[in-house]
Amino acid sequence: MKLVGLALAAVLVLGAAPADASPRWTVCDGSCSFDVPPGDYEIEALLTGQTGLDVEARRIALAPVNTRPGRYVHRSVTVEVRTPEGMPSGEDGPGTPGLQVRLTGPAPRPARIAVTPRPRAPRVFVISDSTAADWTFLPKNGWAQALPELFRAGPSVRNYAQSGASTVSYLADPRYFPRVRPMIRPGDTALIQLAHNDKQTPEDVYRANLATLVDGVRAQGGAPVLVTPPVRHRFGADGKLTPLGLVVSTIGVDLPAVMRDVAGEQKIPLLDLTARSQALLEGLGEAASWPLYLTLAHDGVDDATHLSRYGAEQFAALVTQEMTRVRLPLARFLRRPNG
Repeated sequence: MKLVGLALAAVLVLGAAPADASPRWTVCDGSCSFDVPPGDYEIEALLTGQTGLDVEARRIALAPVNTRPGRYVHRSVTVEVRTPEGMPSGEDGPGTPGLQVRLTGPAPRPARIAVTPRPRAPRVFVISDSTAADWTFLPKNGWAQALPELFRAGPSVRNYAQSGASTVSYLADPRYFPRVRPMIRPGDTALIQLAHNDKQTPEDVYRANLATLVDGVRAQGGAPVLVTPPVRHRFGADGKLTPLGLVVSTIGVDLPAVMRDVAGEQKIPLLDLTARSQALLEGLGEAASWPLYLTLAHDGVDDATHLSRYGAEQFAALVTQEMTRVRLPLARFLRRPNG
């Protein structure tokens, strides 16, 4: 891995790569590490071939472009550097200091990359569980792990989703909401999606916990947004998802329905990922929708809850479709096709 410092200015082009790139630009071949402290940074990249970028704990920052040899496309994205790189529990270790960048794509070519601090970037906090988390190691992926690639430079996705978290544990554990809440600044957005692990949480407690999370974000000047949970790959004989698939708890609480109700009571936006993902799975059918999740043939395990990289990207796209539908202010930063 090549360690580089911050180099700072250059001409951005769509066409032939600049012959005399300024010292700001660093050629990254395979992977490289930028020696920067924790914070938010804009990554600018000149990409060629079939090349994209992942950063830190396998976060998908830029989708692969597709160009002819010698032709370059400029892309930019804002990302967070933190310790630990992955989930806030640190269960996968602290990671590597600085900003880690890895080239991706079917035919990656060396890329020219520049990194600039963006300390006042608007932030998008993700308060969730394993279905959204930054998974450091294969094969699991969270939908928020793929969210950065869908935004152009501007907002920084700060994914503090934690495997195993419920509304109960996310509030109680000092590594989770007590850590995240003080980070939130006026104007930041917090996407709250906790349900999968509230299997035994009574409905009144679940409602109260969601309200506590919403109030905590508001107290910091942030904008809370509830996100209903993604469905599980659990089909009945009729070709429809079962109650377990639709994230009804083991004690019979329809958690997405409660979340919709709380959003109405609190008068805050709701992104209905449950309904969107249900429509996607049932539209594809049981067999054709399996590639969204982990499969025995590809990943060594059949897992009806956790997502493949492809599934994470598809579900992240559903979340951004909901942002557009409800006219969330964040939607103005969404990346246009091929842009």
